[in-house]
Amino acid sequence: MYMVMLVLDARGQLDAVLEAWRAIGVGGVTIAETTGAFRRLVKLGAVRARYILGGLAVSSGEDLNHTLWAIVPDEGVARECLEAAEAVVGDLDGPDTGVFAAWPLPLVKGAPRLTTRSQDAS
Repeated sequence: MYMVMLVLDARGQLDAVLEAWRAIGVGGVTIAETTGAFRRLVKLGAVRARYILGGLAVSSGEDLNHTLWAIVPDEGVARECLEAAEAVVGDLDGPDTGVFAAWPLPLVKGAPRLTTRSQDAS
């Protein structure tokens, strides 16, 4: 199994990403509102104005991202999650899109048994 994490900068795209993941069979997504250290420092006034990029919102709620986590059966499904997310928000190497990561889980307990679509077909 793999853990998939997406830090979504484009807050308005949350439902579209969730729907794209549902379409490839990924459910049980955990969602949290999060922020990064730089945005926190800006909000606290600890970063000088010359370092603040245009369009960076620092008012309540606007400086938050959505971070999504999901346990998926294998690396193939993790890659499908990446492709589905980028189909919604664009290339994640671009600005103001998000960050995606996935890593193997050697031990999982308490999550429903996950199967790949190829296992489901057999």
